[in-house]
Amino acid sequence: MLEHLTQPGAASLALDKTGGEPMPVVVFEVNPGESLLLDISAIRHIAADLRRGAGFRLMGLARGGVLRTPLLSADMCFERDDRMLCRCDYPPEMEILQRRDTFRAELRLGMEVGVVLRDRESGLSAQGDLRDLSLQGCLVELSASAMTALMSNAAVFELELFFPNGTRFVVRGSPRHQKADAQRGLVKVGFVFAERSAEDDRRLWFMVREIEREAARMAGNTRTPLAPSQLFQGNKNEEHGSVSRRQTHDYATAMTRRLAPTAAYLDNQILALRQGGMVDAVQLSRHADRLLALQDEDREALLFAVQCLDKETLLVRHSLGVSVHLLDFARGEKMPHELCKALAAAGLVHDLGKALLPRDLLEMQFLNASQYRWLQGHVALITQRLESCRWLASSVVEAVVRDVNERLDGHGYPHGRGADDLPELARLASVVDVSDVMARLRPGRRPWSAEAIYGHLHDSPHQFDRRWVERYRAHFGRWPVGTLVRYQGGLLAWVRRLDDQGLPVEVQISRGSAFPGADPEQLLEGGALERLGEPVASLPAPG
Repeated sequence: MLEHLTQPGAASLALDKTGGEPMPVVVFEVNPGESLLLDISAIRHIAADLRRGAGFRLMGLARGGVLRTPLLSADMCFERDDRMLCRCDYPPEMEILQRRDTFRAELRLGMEVGVVLRDRESGLSAQGDLRDLSLQGCLVELSASAMTALMSNAAVFELELFFPNGTRFVVRGSPRHQKADAQRGLVKVGFVFAERSAEDDRRLWFMVREIEREAARMAGNTRTPLAPSQLFQGNKNEEHGSVSRRQTHDYATAMTRRLAPTAAYLDNQILALRQGGMVDAVQLSRHADRLLALQDEDREALLFAVQCLDKETLLVRHSLGVSVHLLDFARGEKMPHELCKALAAAGLVHDLGKALLPRDLLEMQFLNASQYRWLQGHVALITQRLESCRWLASSVVEAVVRDVNERLDGHGYPHGRGADDLPELARLASVVDVSDVMARLRPGRRPWSAEAIYGHLHDSPHQFDRRWVERYRAHFGRWPVGTLVRYQGGLLAWVRRLDDQGLPVEVQISRGSAFPGADPEQLLEGGALERLGEPVASLPAPG
């Protein structure tokens, strides 16, 4: 066993008293049964510790397992030919630890190791939590929204681990498997490491060992008490000491928090579609019911919450925006309950076929004829994946999914249907869809204000049914809930509630043009709002 440690770069030395990281050492000479002579020239700064009797272990990798000596101590440290050498007793035995190339050390509750996942090509990044670690890879827990944003194209990512004591470790890895937790809106992604150096392996051995050791200490599974691992000690308020997925969740309202699980469902559904799956009929039904219940409880709070999910991807925000506004509009028209549910469900998934298109195509500011035809394929892609949703009426799917991009003059897509072929639901849905699209930041296009959107729809009777345009405006009003408005004097605010005449009775002051935050002191209502008078203009949202 010691023979393996005499190979170049094979041995490491770890001081016992600090739980320190393994350091490179050369097993220079082996005298069986008597002593070892170690070359510590690369780490000569530890000679003083060794002379004072600090214990240490030698360790290395062999046959897929980790070899480790019992605790040793130096007999003497001396210099010879510009080398710093250390003599110690010959170890009476060697330990072969678990096969660390496949063994994964799992983190227990309370052991927080943050992970920043980066796609160097796109410049995108996301924060997550480390769940286990091995020499070969790791398991990272991410929010589903971060997963869908990052995983469309990249095959290799940079992972940076942040331990509580400030230790950082960077490695490249490829995703190999993932498992979604729809209830919590999370995804666990398994990564396989690539391009590791001998130094990387040394550090990984140390981190795997310390995670296992700390987990055992916390569980009380040892005969004698263990000292806390140094990796998990330190100031968690340091700059990088508490990087974690949990820091990214900050919702502006209670309703936004209650809407977030449906956003997470959409993220998980997108992942399933990218893996060749179908639309989950049961989950779609549950989340449509959820939207109906939230709308029953407080329709204006739900409309405002849609504007507050700024951390979600554009696709998820648009899907929720169409679904919630379509539902609210349908209920305003006193449509039957089952039809309202079907419209909400169809709105949730109507655009998810875009998740199956290349990201580069979706980010183009201008499309040529060929690229535009390619984009149109998103309709067929999602329609095919809805075949398992037999509870969803085909007439609703055709209107909201298949025909929502068609226009009265026949210049829409994917089939160029004209006015004679478009049912009332399709005409209604196209108004809702375009209103939401134009209100959002898109590649090469700035968001439009509510007034500009109404004007465009009204002035385009060849494309949009004017009856539905006028009913839509009458239902949501001149200052729709979730709209950014400006008052006389320049005050900017987000509309949260309207009175019976369609005037704002509760607004949230905007700091610049940022999305609504969670500060209740920014609310204005009652006399303070009345003194401001009616808004003078609506403004485009940030995105």
